[in-house]
Amino acid sequence: MTAFAFQRGLAPTPGEHRAFVHESSYVDDGAVVGDGTRIWHFSHVLRDARIGSDCNIGQNVMIGAEVVVGDRCKIQNNVSVYENVTLEDGVFCGPSCVFTNVINPRAEIERKDELRPTVVGRGATIGANATIVCGNDIGHHAFVAAGAVVTEAVPPHALIVGVPGRQVGWVSRAGHKLDDTLTCPETGERYEVSSAGLRALVDA
Repeated sequence: MTAFAFQRGLAPTPGEHRAFVHESSYVDDGAVVGDGTRIWHFSHVLRDARIGSDCNIGQNVMIGAEVVVGDRCKIQNNVSVYENVTLEDGVFCGPSCVFTNVINPRAEIERKDELRPTVVGRGATIGANATIVCGNDIGHHAFVAAGAVVTEAVPPHALIVGVPGRQVGWVSRAGHKLDDTLTCPETGERYEVSSAGLRALVDA
């Protein structure tokens, strides 16, 4: 991840590939914003956060201190990505989805030394209004449906729905639910189930 200068309040012109931060948003000292990333209205990136290249950060988004966001991520409106959460490349966070980082918060008890990490794997999708309870990693290319509540680790390519979240199938890298053939209807890519979840087959 490379840090690039950004210009507040002035969107890039065609052909430019620098970061953009809307004039209503704040990027604290020590934060890194990658080339081509756009941060829109009323958002706040806290100290030492690292945001990769070509990301889109929507309105009213908070990126916590020391959070790492990979390249090509899309974080939609009204999302807070708290400290100890990591988003790998290509993660989609739907509007108003929720991350936590303390398992048993109390207003009157300080628990900042008890944060539980959460890693969202490459290419995963988190639907609108879904909740990710801290300490539960989400595998690469998994799909958490809108409104689901994740209370345990999610395997790669798993489709999770409901409260509490439960797996109801598999999805391809292109985000399609797979039938019994485990073949993506869009790309033709074929998969097989392994002990670690779903994995793509490579033709001989």
